[in-house]
Amino acid sequence: MDDAGTGAAPPGSDAGRARVRFGLVGTGFWAQEVHAPGVAGHPDTELAGVWGRDPAKAAVIAERHGARAHEDLDELFASVDAVLFSVPPDVQARAAVRAAAAGCHLLLEKPLALDLAAARAVEQAVHDAGVASVVFFTERFAPVREAWLQERAGTGCLGGTATWLASLRSPGNPFAGSTWRHERGALWDVGPHALSVLLPVLGPVADVAGARGAGDLVHLVLRHESGATSTAALSLTMPPEAIRSGLAFYDEHGWHERPDGDGAGDGQGALGHHRRAVSDLVACIREGRTDHRCDVSFGTEVVAVLERAQSVLDR
Repeated sequence: MDDAGTGAAPPGSDAGRARVRFGLVGTGFWAQEVHAPGVAGHPDTELAGVWGRDPAKAAVIAERHGARAHEDLDELFASVDAVLFSVPPDVQARAAVRAAAAGCHLLLEKPLALDLAAARAVEQAVHDAGVASVVFFTERFAPVREAWLQERAGTGCLGGTATWLASLRSPGNPFAGSTWRHERGALWDVGPHALSVLLPVLGPVADVAGARGAGDLVHLVLRHESGATSTAALSLTMPPEAIRSGLAFYDEHGWHERPDGDGAGDGQGALGHHRRAVSDLVACIREGRTDHRCDVSFGTEVVAVLERAQSVLDR
């Protein structure tokens, strides 16, 4: 594998350093529109290889970004420093174990896996290999919102509420044909977004209650180890006119609403968030660190809550 280098200089100041070579696993919409350009357009990285279950699509993405299309997954892992994933969570978990064992650093999608055993297998593989990892919870890479979240984490919040009510029926929704989203529903698709912002402020979850609504709508009530409580409303099947999202916490001074807008500041939305996640992973690689606020251990904690919630809802 190529040497990604070490040092403390921030991403963006790569003079005298080799760029971190990334391999992309996946060829769908998110891979084409976010993951591939996010790495290919980053000053400290290059897209070196692409693998997909559809070799023709992999070839198209590779040609577009000056990369090599691989038909063998392990060959891809052997040729790069880091791997980013844009495949269904169960496929991601299996491939991520192999990538970590090959010594690759990991930029993963949420949820990390579709069950706790698979998530823990990825976490163990990352730990054994000593590689860096970042799970791309998009909300955690919007700078204005992340700064607000960190501020809330230090103010003794007593509770909170998260709303992620989406619709796969919205005109032009690129995920409308996603098989795993239809099978697993909002709990596993937008549930990770809600947990990624509730847990940093209110702490680990001690108990979960929940109820189902129309379509795949679920309502969760979480009791946190801190004594705080929170609620989450999640759906992928809302009428398009009824979609809504929001996040708020309360303390002894009242309610605090999440700032409007995503705070991208660069006009790139999800692509800008992705490049910040890439920058964070590059910084970890160059500084020899394996800890990150959204690393595989945090991703596994989120999956653990999702699995508990699934068990409650299935009853």
